[in-house]
Amino acid sequence: MNIEEFNFKDRLIKGMTTDGHFKISVVKTTDVVKTAKQNHSLSLLNTVILGKALTATMLLASELKGEERIQLRMDGDGPIGFLVAEANQVGEIRGYVKNPAAELDYSADDVQLGDGIGLGVLTFSKVLYNEAEPRSSSIQIVNGDVTSDVAHYLAQSEQIPSALLIDVGIDEDGKVTQAGGLMIQRLPDAPDGQIDMLQERLGSFPPIDELLSDDQYIDEIMTKAVSPLKVKELNRQPVDFFCRCTRKRFKNALSMLTLDDLKDMEGEGQEVVCHYCNSKKKFTKEEMEKIITDAQAKMN
Repeated sequence: MNIEEFNFKDRLIKGMTTDGHFKISVVKTTDVVKTAKQNHSLSLLNTVILGKALTATMLLASELKGEERIQLRMDGDGPIGFLVAEANQVGEIRGYVKNPAAELDYSADDVQLGDGIGLGVLTFSKVLYNEAEPRSSSIQIVNGDVTSDVAHYLAQSEQIPSALLIDVGIDEDGKVTQAGGLMIQRLPDAPDGQIDMLQERLGSFPPIDELLSDDQYIDEIMTKAVSPLKVKELNRQPVDFFCRCTRKRFKNALSMLTLDDLKDMEGEGQEVVCHYCNSKKKFTKEEMEKIITDAQAKMN
């Protein structure tokens, strides 16, 4: 990998306008979306919808601390069924959909991207330090296109005026070209009306995937998004499609099943699949017998 390729890897950058009125995060998630598409064999519809959800979740996770994490779940009546996207502050992103092969009938005159999820409920859950239970908040899905629904959530549940832009580019061959997003949020001392000016500006802002395809990196995108305001960088970090599932965790999960459930598996090996990354872990018949024996010992 040369220096140019390294500099153009998926990353998130955070900044603040020099007047202290707005904070901004910009993220490039091209490889994240490509990995999700490959791991889950996603349709084009799911590639775009889940790709946007993964990007939005990473933008929101950038406001967390350490290894705190946030999960976005959208349950709807569309062909996708539901999606789950999760990210933490250190840049680990993962997610999946219920029906990875789902598509829409694009020959219909009134078909929209948001029909993939359809009507339903959007839920955000935050796992925070020193809190035993996640904090969860739900709202009705407005459009199903992720971007406007997340912006609506921020306005309604978090009461943070925000401007959000998320794009996943697909070429004629169905391949992901570029993906990314940006989020601008108003800070308490910002003058009334300025966030409306920035939201209006983003309404005519070029798609993020096109800017990335033109070799404009997240630094330049951040500067352009808040212009004519000036911005200073606060920090940056790499982001990746990354799942912490391990064979040991799967074994522990099997060990937590009831003895009756384990006995139903007796005499045969098992393959366990991670929802988030679609990785598979196999356990031999002998390994399953050991798990069952250990479970029986705990009962005595």
